[in-house]
Amino acid sequence: MLRVFCAGDGRYGNLLGVVRDGRTCPDDASRQALAAELGYSETVFVDDPERGVVDIRTPGTRMSFAGHPLVGVAWLLDIEELQPPAGSVWARDDGEFTWITARPEWVEGKRTRQYDSVAEVEALPAPPPGEGWLYAWAWEDEAAGRVRARGFPRRPDGVIAEDEATGSAAILLTAELDRALNITQGAGSQILTAPGADGTIEVGGRVRFAPPPHPANPA
Repeated sequence: MLRVFCAGDGRYGNLLGVVRDGRTCPDDASRQALAAELGYSETVFVDDPERGVVDIRTPGTRMSFAGHPLVGVAWLLDIEELQPPAGSVWARDDGEFTWITARPEWVEGKRTRQYDSVAEVEALPAPPPGEGWLYAWAWEDEAAGRVRARGFPRRPDGVIAEDEATGSAAILLTAELDRALNITQGAGSQILTAPGADGTIEVGGRVRFAPPPHPANPA
């Protein structure tokens, strides 16, 4: 279990389950069942740790690309290239942040919506009315590129009402604004982004191991 896109003090971040040996769940049904059981926004199955071949699952489906799972598994495996179904993803670590480089066209099914103020974003219910994956955001400090955002999957299964930190949506917003961003999402997660000259976007954040959940109290 990892937390990806932690704040500077190590708190917050989006939970991620990583199955380091994908052979323990060799078929589609077992992988989807485990992802649903864990209930995280995404779970990653590592099929080849040396080549970085990974399989990304939500509680309900398989994904060709997702941001926070790839940042998390890049940190865990400490390799320079990952191979999700979408294509090759380069990774690097600068000592504090782990970064991946990806293409915004790989982000599917998400849309962004700008609000007039941070207060409006923070006042939204989870999830807000409507359909489809929504990245709600407002400028916290436009000159400095600081953004306040919240992510709402609004999936039919309703398992995840709000996503604590969403790398793919941050990639999409960065491509739309064509500038580097410092995003605070959810309860306090931090996502950094920067556009590249070749149309790619780099997204980075802090990754930490998550403590195991406390066992339920005996009846």
